[in-house]
Order: sequence, then structure tokens, then C-alpha cells
Amino acid sequence: MLTEDLLRTARRIEVRTRRLVDETFAGRYLSTFRGQGIEFSEVRPYQSGDDVRTIDWNVTARTGSPHVKRYVEERELTVLVAVDASGSGDIGTVGRLKRELSTEFAAVISFAATTASDRVGLAIFTDRLELFVPPRKGRKHVMRLVAEMLSFRPASPGTDLGGSIATLSALLRRRGVVFLVSDFLAPAASYERELSAASLRHDLVAVEVRDRLQDAVPAVGLVTLRDAETGETRLVDTSDPAWRREMAAKAEAHRTERAAALASASVDRMVIETGKDYVPELMRFFEGRVRRAGRARRRSRAAARAG
Repeated sequence: MLTEDLLRTARRIEVRTRRLVDETFAGRYLSTFRGQGIEFSEVRPYQSGDDVRTIDWNVTARTGSPHVKRYVEERELTVLVAVDASGSGDIGTVGRLKRELSTEFAAVISFAATTASDRVGLAIFTDRLELFVPPRKGRKHVMRLVAEMLSFRPASPGTDLGGSIATLSALLRRRGVVFLVSDFLAPAASYERELSAASLRHDLVAVEVRDRLQDAVPAVGLVTLRDAETGETRLVDTSDPAWRREMAAKAEAHRTERAAALASASVDRMVIETGKDYVPELMRFFEGRVRRAGRARRRSRAAARAG
């Protein structure tokens, strides 16, 4: 249930994210995700001026008169914002928690989608799928998604990224764009197979939510560290050079494995951080996608004419 404080927070998020969408992201979102591919529309009789490369020879032979294939660009998308709500999201050493950053980022994407008249849905997962709101259109629907994220309290602190990815992929019956918002702290081996399978059905975008504490724990002597997901505690000497080298090596190995898993599955990746403005990173992501989408459209049209 939304309290007055949560309602005020929801309105603040709406104001900030709608301004970002209206002033900065709306056009880039359209350029990035619209017209990514082409769909078969119909076969119709050949007309003077039609490209002969679009002739459907099977229909032409069957009817005895030339027919051509007609294609149209995809105009409406299904967007799903999938947010990891496991216990590690309650970390935030600069400005805000990772969970709060995930909520605002999800709101930006949702408003951008509904501004473009796309359907947008929400999934929240931990070691299971805990909430699913089917994709719909409209500002009221997006405000519901924001309210759901703000009021949500996970039943479990754990993570099952692989199982959640598989479940989400199956829930979307038609191809969609899935923004997977997570810190991706789980071992890559626990989700890379499901990630690869889902990327064959959907356009997956991995949004890694980070905090600087993940890279370097301050050297402040003896500290009791607690795993936010398992509850396990451990007393460590953060000033011990050997321990610091071990942690740095583990972090580097994890980054390498994660990057390899995403690249192998052909999943785009962007990184947002609690202590930094995510707008420049999102702009770079959009611009890179626009360039690649343009090349893909040219290849698709060429293939359609050749077919």
C-alpha cells in the first residue's frame, strides 16, 4: 500500500523521469528501438515501378500473374523492465541505494516506452519471480509500475538470475525488448545458458547497477562483513594486503566472466552507478544502438528485396 511519503516519491520520480524523456530520451528511444526489423505484410499483384527483386515466385507461378511481397517496419514494441530485488540492492555508499537507482532507471525506460506508444510491463524477481505486471500502454499504467516498485517488499533476499531469465522469456509470447536491471553479482555460470536462450527470442539489454564499494572496500581495519543475500557474516581485516589482493583478483575474475557471458549471448550491456549520473551512459547506449540499428535495417531491406 502506498503511503503519503511513497506517493510524494512517486510524483518526484515522475517529474524527473518525464522531463528526461521529453527533453533528452524520447527521440533517441524511437531511433534506437523502432524499425529494428521488418515484418511480412502481404502479397499483392505486381504494379509498374515495383522492384522485381520483391516478386514472390511461388505465388506468381500458382496464379499465373506476377505478385510481389510487401513488408512493413515494425511499429509497436513490447517492452519489459525486469528488476532484480535481491538483498544486494540495499547497498549504496554514495547518494542512494542500488535499489533506488534501479527504480528510477526503470521509470525512465517505462515513460520513454509509453511516450512512443509502446506497451511496457514490469517484472520483479529475487530467487523467484515475485511480481509480474503485463505490458500495457499509457501514463496511468506507468505510474502503476512506479508505485509497484516503490511499495514492493521482496519475500526473499536471494537471487536466481538464470531461473528468472527463463521464466521471463517464456512469459513474453511475442518478441520484445527486455531491460534486465541487476547488479549481476551471481556467478556467470548460473545464468549464461538461460541468457543465451532468451536472447534468441528477445532483444535483451543488461543494465548493470553498481556501487563503488563492489570494487574497493576501504582499508579501515577489522570489520564484520555481512552477505546481504545469505545473511552469512565474516570478520575480516580490510587493511590486510593479502586479503585486499585476493578480493581484487576475485572481482576482476567475476567481471571477466560476466562480460564473456553477455558477449557470448550477444546481449548489449550498460552500467549505471549509485554515485554517478546515468544520463551520459544511457545516451552512449542509445547512440551505439542507433548506429547498429541503421546497419541492421539496411541489411534487412536488402534481404527482403533479394527474397
